[in-house]
Amino acid sequence: MVPSHRRTGSVTIEPVGVVLLLIAVGLTVGGIIFGARALLDGRDPGLRDVEPDGRAVPLPVDRPLTEPDLERVRFDTALRGYRMDQVDAALARTAYDLGYKEELIRVLQAEVEALWAGRVADAEALRRARTAAQAPRSEADHAGVGGAGVDARVPGAATAPTSGDGGASAPAGR
Repeated sequence: MVPSHRRTGSVTIEPVGVVLLLIAVGLTVGGIIFGARALLDGRDPGLRDVEPDGRAVPLPVDRPLTEPDLERVRFDTALRGYRMDQVDAALARTAYDLGYKEELIRVLQAEVEALWAGRVADAEALRRARTAAQAPRSEADHAGVGGAGVDARVPGAATAPTSGDGGASAPAGR
């Protein structure tokens, strides 16, 4: 008696395997034809904008940023991740605040150096400029109206008089 399932050197495809192979080839060819036609016709609308999911927690705009503000910030999610416009706005705001605080640190250091060097008038001028720059904004500042000694790009930022203090000045661009 000879066993019916002998091993031979050839591979055979059962009828079910042939059907599955034909389906796979058909789907592949159909996908290629559909893609080429959509590309040539130009009727493919592409990915559409997704409506915000309402979970965004933006950064505050009425005061300087704090560490908890950055911990709480959330963005709406979209099809491919976070909404790029919200992330870009948050990064720009964070960069602005960091730059402002770095400038403020430089002004405070110049104020301290002026006091250590005995230049009380210079230190007082820097202090006045710093406090003017940190004062709450007025309605005119909110409207973008700038006056003499005020940087119109940054509401509430005043420039300090230069008095030979080694190049230190009040926050003028931040």
